[in-house]
Amino acid sequence: MDHAYQLAELTPDRVPDVVALCQVALDLPDDAAEAEAIVGRLRHPGPLIGSAGERRTTGWVALSGPDVVGVVLGSTGYGDTAVGHVDLIAVHPDHRRHGIGRELLARVESALAGFGVGAVALVGNAPVYAWPGIDVRYTPAICLAEASGYERQTVAWNMTADLTPGSLALAPTAPAEARLASAGVAVRRAVAADVPGLVEFAQEHFGPGWGAELSGSAGIHFAVRDGGVLGFACWGSSRPSYFGPMGTAAAARGLGVGGVLLRRCLQEQHAAGLTAAQIGWVGPVPFYSANSGARIERVFFLYRRQL
Repeated sequence: MDHAYQLAELTPDRVPDVVALCQVALDLPDDAAEAEAIVGRLRHPGPLIGSAGERRTTGWVALSGPDVVGVVLGSTGYGDTAVGHVDLIAVHPDHRRHGIGRELLARVESALAGFGVGAVALVGNAPVYAWPGIDVRYTPAICLAEASGYERQTVAWNMTADLTPGSLALAPTAPAEARLASAGVAVRRAVAADVPGLVEFAQEHFGPGWGAELSGSAGIHFAVRDGGVLGFACWGSSRPSYFGPMGTAAAARGLGVGGVLLRRCLQEQHAAGLTAAQIGWVGPVPFYSANSGARIERVFFLYRRQL
């Protein structure tokens, strides 16, 4: 790294400067617009409701004089504590090509090794993440990963749902809800008293990380029959613009519960002022396409390196 720069541990007083940096250094407008929420979410330490483990965090900044010109955030994995995660790395455009990214990456690897990890992944550390991996349009980050010995493991993608008036995502759910009601299924928005039971359902059917994501959501909708939960969908957990996770019990699939829950959440995101929603780390592409008109838009490379 150029001697004009120095590294320092990220302290709370520097968080506003890190947010300001990310508003410039995150080249994709949707990411820059949510910089404050992203940084706040990724710095969340310790256990979360419904989580199987504890998230230990580390953060470092690069300074040019008093100015924060680079940042890296890392954490230990929930699912596998032997794997550390690089959750965010960003360098101001005016200070790139001076070795800052490489030094920040090395420093966070060293910090994670101090936590006892044996490998580091450039992969979202669900349930607390901002991206599944590195968006393929962040070319400097991909170059840094591959030059630093990281191996590409797989590919993930997000889908985008249009939330402008007239879109399929905003199609009324009342007719479908009436059909469900005739089959004894009620659909409603969760209140605080509903959350523990929904977390238990998510953990039982889909795993501990799902419960943690659900509990941190801005909005949750769910379906019940005879007092039993059939499925849920939520939004605003990872980021304000993100939809998910959602899950339907195997016994309830085919009833149309999922499509209703999806559109109820998307309509709520629209009411919150969003014109598009990201469906993160998508599995069933045809389902989201058919029920909301969503399209694959963001593609991510997922990397890993043994220390």
